[in-house]
Amino acid sequence: MQGRIHSIESFGTVDGPGTRFVVFLQGCPMRCAYCHNPDTWEMNAGTLMEPEAVFEQYNRNKAFYKSGGMTVTGGEPLVQIDFLIDLFTIAKKEGVHTCIDTSGIIYKAQNTQWIAKLDQLMALTDLVMLDIKHIDSLKHKELTEYPNEDILAFAAYLNEKHVDMWVRHVIVPGLTDDDKYLFDLGYFIGQFSNLKALDVLPYHTMGEAKYKQLNMEYKLSGVPAMNKNKIPEKKKVILEGIKKRRSEAGQPH
Repeated sequence: MQGRIHSIESFGTVDGPGTRFVVFLQGCPMRCAYCHNPDTWEMNAGTLMEPEAVFEQYNRNKAFYKSGGMTVTGGEPLVQIDFLIDLFTIAKKEGVHTCIDTSGIIYKAQNTQWIAKLDQLMALTDLVMLDIKHIDSLKHKELTEYPNEDILAFAAYLNEKHVDMWVRHVIVPGLTDDDKYLFDLGYFIGQFSNLKALDVLPYHTMGEAKYKQLNMEYKLSGVPAMNKNKIPEKKKVILEGIKKRRSEAGQPH
């Protein structure tokens, strides 16, 4: 099964534990207002590659990945689930730590045939980094053009399958920085025993230049970059939500 590859990064340091070999897959249905890779949206673009060819590139520098592994991101990697299964099958045979960076938007609990493939993929996956853009579904739709119910259901699915999960959340001034919603986000993810980390990231404007280059409208034009110094206090609000949920359930914080 060939995959459509947008690009490959040999030495990723923010895409999971340790140094990572990062594969950016082509194709994404969401239209996040702050996406800094709009060139990954098109489903039929990219370079066609066999999973063996991708893994061959991993092997060229495999000594550097001993404390890390392979991360597949995008775009939305679950769009190409068959390719992912083939790639991770090879990776796990070689003892490679596997990670998927996803929005979870593709998840559809009622699609039993697709869920069977997802079950197969999760058996080959060590870590899922789940990007939750907004905990409120209406605001999530304003931000990405999609509601978030399937994403939240995907988080619950990962917990049921005992797949380690890191949650990522980008703080955008005026859009995702409201303390009520941050607390609600923490309260939601606090129920999951598979939650292993929380990354709270500041919105930046570096992607705006790419939109101009591609003659695309940048929806957040004029929105300032998030003050990095405020990120710890915003993360603290999410952690308070987690603590509240776990205390109610009698779980350790």
